[in-house]
Amino acid sequence: MASVMDADWHPVVRHWCRGGAVLDIQAVNHVGIRIGDRARSVAFYETLGFELERDAGFAEGHPLVLRHASGVVLNLLGPASEDTSRNILMDVPEKFAGITHFALTVSSLSEARESLEAAGIEITGSFSIEGMSAIFVRDPDRTVIELDAYEEGGAESGGGYSSHPE
Repeated sequence: MASVMDADWHPVVRHWCRGGAVLDIQAVNHVGIRIGDRARSVAFYETLGFELERDAGFAEGHPLVLRHASGVVLNLLGPASEDTSRNILMDVPEKFAGITHFALTVSSLSEARESLEAAGIEITGSFSIEGMSAIFVRDPDRTVIELDAYEEGGAESGGGYSSHPE
């Protein structure tokens, strides 16, 4: 298998390794998530503060576009054709390549934790390192969402990695 340092494995890497320009990425535009049940998933993400902006044809495999006041946009794609009771990237012994989770920054992890618990959303993991603490939750289709908070002067108590999302 070629490594990133092997400039022959991909034309973009060859260009970059020869001193070429890198993409001028300005932001993440949206996160696309395949879902199984439209109503259940929209309700979950609305609990996190997202609002359904438009349906571009969910029944035909096009996204439901949800936007958060922070500017974060989700494209919920569906409907899933396979069992959604497990996340193929996180819940099986085999380790497939792909995106395992996405992370959102929150202003207060304790307030996020209180809101999630009040909504009945299970916290499945947490960790703290050098000024940043995080908790993990799963959406109805078991997509992992990491919520991060950066503390002035250090991480919340916990002092280190405690557990990865289950």
